[in-house]
Amino acid sequence: MSDKLTLTDAEWRARLTPEQYHILREQGTERAFTGEYEGNKAAGQYVCAGCGAPLFSSETKYNSGSGWPSYYAPMEDEAVVELTDTAHGMVRTEVRCAACEGHLGHVFPDGPKPTGLRYCINSASLAFKPEE
Repeated sequence: MSDKLTLTDAEWRARLTPEQYHILREQGTERAFTGEYEGNKAAGQYVCAGCGAPLFSSETKYNSGSGWPSYYAPMEDEAVVELTDTAHGMVRTEVRCAACEGHLGHVFPDGPKPTGLRYCINSASLAFKPEE
């Protein structure tokens, strides 16, 4: 992905809600079962709340029981970047938006077929575009 969105801290703060800023720019998380899209079953696309880049499709969304929206694959492999996260005394794989480097959540190897992955994503890091 060649189009990177780079903003100053002040620009990010003006663009995002306080919760979105905390999650996308400070690697925060929302409490389980509180996010807007955790139970969403509508058809459409989930895009980055920071920059609007397409990230996940409702076709790959499933109920993981984790309390966060979960997907077994991004729309395109290039849509997300995965980094090693050693915060909180554990090793996890962080997921970020490839276009703006916003923190989305984490990916775990306990998802369903066909990938076996569970992209566990904060609702506040997403916006939903319903299918027309």
